[in-house]
Amino acid sequence: MSASEDRNNGPTTDGRNPDGTFAPGNPGRPAGARHRVTRVVESLLEGEAEGLTRKAIEKALEGDTTALRLCLERIAPQRKDSPVEFELPRMKSAKDASRAAQAILQAVSDGDLTPMEGASVMALVEGYRKTLETTELEHRIEALEARE
Repeated sequence: MSASEDRNNGPTTDGRNPDGTFAPGNPGRPAGARHRVTRVVESLLEGEAEGLTRKAIEKALEGDTTALRLCLERIAPQRKDSPVEFELPRMKSAKDASRAAQAILQAVSDGDLTPMEGASVMALVEGYRKTLETTELEHRIEALEARE
């Protein structure tokens, strides 16, 4: 069968549509399937976790800095972020989000929050605003439908 015949007759044997895109579904590895190398490594390590951990601790206690770093990373991993404290107005409705956004911008401009912290908090406020807005719209629609 030629390539042009494939284009005219639907999906090809490689899982692609006539336009070259993949057909629905995953023509590759099934969801949850593990790579062969991963399975081999897991089988080699099976039942050895306790012994390996004990050995790493022994090496760390002997002064092996790499083993020490590995142990410490497990005991007290590096924090990816930290809590921020500043005044944020309560949000009871979607329109309260503008006051919250103003407070965040002010905290960033005052140096109470870093720009990254401000952006993270702003994303939380925006997500909450969308939730409030959706809830308000849902109540309004329910009220309109109840009138009918």
